Amino acid sequence: MNLNHLSDDWSTVAPAIGNHLWQSTLFVAAAGLLTLFLHKNHAQARYWLWLAASVKFLIPFSLLVSAGQHLAWSHRATGTNGEIYFSLERLSQPFSQPPAAASSTSTPAMFLSNLNHLTPVLIVAVWFCGFAAVLFTWATRWRRISDSIRQVAPLEKGREIESLRQVERAAGVRRQIPLLVSDNSLEPGIFGIARPVLVWPRGISDRLEDAHLKSILAHELCHVRRRDNLAAAIHMAVEAIFWFHPLVWWVGHRLVEERELACDEAVLEMGSARQVYAESILKICEFCVASPLNCVSGVTGADLKKRIAHIMTEDLVHKLNFRKKLLLGAAGLAAVAAPLAFGLLNTTQTLAQSKSPSSSSLATASTLDTASITLNKEGTEALTTGGVVQQLMTSKPGEFIAKNASLRDLLRVAFRVADYQFSGIPKEFDGQLYDVVASANKSVLDGAQEPDNAHLELLSRQMVEALLEKKLHLRFHRETKEMPAYFLVVAERRKLHKTQGDCPAASSVGFPKPGPGTLPPAPCGIMRLSAVGQLEGRKVTMSGLAAYLANITSRAVTDKTNLTGEYDITLKWAPNPPLYPEYTGPRDKLDPKALPLLAALQEQVGLKLEPQTAPVEIVVIDHIEMPSGN
Repeated sequence: MNLNHLSDDWSTVAPAIGNHLWQSTLFVAAAGLLTLFLHKNHAQARYWLWLAASVKFLIPFSLLVSAGQHLAWSHRATGTNGEIYFSLERLSQPFSQPPAAASSTSTPAMFLSNLNHLTPVLIVAVWFCGFAAVLFTWATRWRRISDSIRQVAPLEKGREIESLRQVERAAGVRRQIPLLVSDNSLEPGIFGIARPVLVWPRGISDRLEDAHLKSILAHELCHVRRRDNLAAAIHMAVEAIFWFHPLVWWVGHRLVEERELACDEAVLEMGSARQVYAESILKICEFCVASPLNCVSGVTGADLKKRIAHIMTEDLVHKLNFRKKLLLGAAGLAAVAAPLAFGLLNTTQTLAQSKSPSSSSLATASTLDTASITLNKEGTEALTTGGVVQQLMTSKPGEFIAKNASLRDLLRVAFRVADYQFSGIPKEFDGQLYDVVASANKSVLDGAQEPDNAHLELLSRQMVEALLEKKLHLRFHRETKEMPAYFLVVAERRKLHKTQGDCPAASSVGFPKPGPGTLPPAPCGIMRLSAVGQLEGRKVTMSGLAAYLANITSRAVTDKTNLTGEYDITLKWAPNPPLYPEYTGPRDKLDPKALPLLAALQEQVGLKLEPQTAPVEIVVIDHIEMPSGN
């Protein structure tokens, strides 16, 4: 088991589980308040409220939010976002690696890292033990009941079967229920869901008069008509999954209580005398023991004293009036519509914010004067064999030039998003580096006002998007989804070093040929990977570091350090997971003593990445083709 991957997955799953649990708990509280409001009404209404609270544990609100987002995106209008594009220089090396070997040294950072990795394993193990214990207990009880009736043949004639058929006709039940006589001391009860049977204890009929017998049979038929065994099985699944949540078990007791009261009310409405029905329940209790399984609907369940008092009190319950029906309908509608509306409105707002008023100036391929994308064979070969590959992208007014750029590089420029925000990139682009030249029509530039730097950067983005559309036939759409993220925070300030001395400007770095050799000095403000698992930079801001860590970790990283200075950064770590999926070269250049990224960042730089979740916009590639002749 890879603890790093499990820890990463847990940091994504745990907040989602936490959100679901508190939302479900709040839903149970709301259902409880409504049942108090309906305490003088039929038990059936309260039963459905508790059942809805149980089912809510199986249906996260996030599913409804996603449905609302899907409705919004289905009517989307794709456009170009007006964000800032910066010139980029980056050194590329072999970046896809296997998991790093464990460090031979014991450090506090490694101990804390391993402890963090083991925590989700322990939590999952404890949950699974509880889950298995609950399932085993119920399976054992179910098997005991099943074995006791498996060899029993259905009763074909007799007083019991005649009374059962009479009650079925009176209740309007079309499908005849088989009646099995058991030698065990089970109470009368309905067993099974798809094909229910009525289990009847042998000898109990001798203690019941005809009126008592029909009352008990009517009660059991109510369970069949209401499909109470199915509802009980659903809640049993909820109890098995959320065995650690006390409210789940409390809801189970409320379901049994209201279920039996609802059946009592139905039997009385069918014409049974109150005293006769109450006597029949007491006679059953004298003869039998309670059923050991919740999904066997019997007659003696719930609080017996409360049930008898409920049965014998006339005019205790009232039908729901229009006002209460309207309240319940509004509550149910709000529970479904609110998350749908949230997803719909939130996505619609994101779509509106993503549109830029200036994005149409160079948004189409027809505005390009020059558009070329060709395979750089030297760079591609060096990338796949582990050689040094320097990639450079520059932009001028109306012109964009790139050397040794991968498709992911070009997509990052066009959409100003990180690698983890792309989906659907074909595998055939892995390991391919390209040279790109794009320039705008002179007429477009002559007609434009004197642009500032931000506008020039926007034009460069639009030219790259237009080039991808023209040469690679790019088609895409945007989606928003909850994704794992990090906050970059200070752990130990004294390990941060402000820049001392000068560094070359990014524009002064040339295009050295691919292959082994001495690297030029790192340009100001630029992060680069100078070796496998080695990151360095001069005059780097915390926001710049956060942006680069986002590419390394494949997660959104937000700067929360509140540091405004410029720093020299050197970071060595064991790269895991892989950084650049397009790399296919050697994988034997790892330091076996290197720490995982999060531990190395804290140990060497004095910064921490705290796991979070956040809504992230992703770009989904619907269609793209390999470049042909230009």
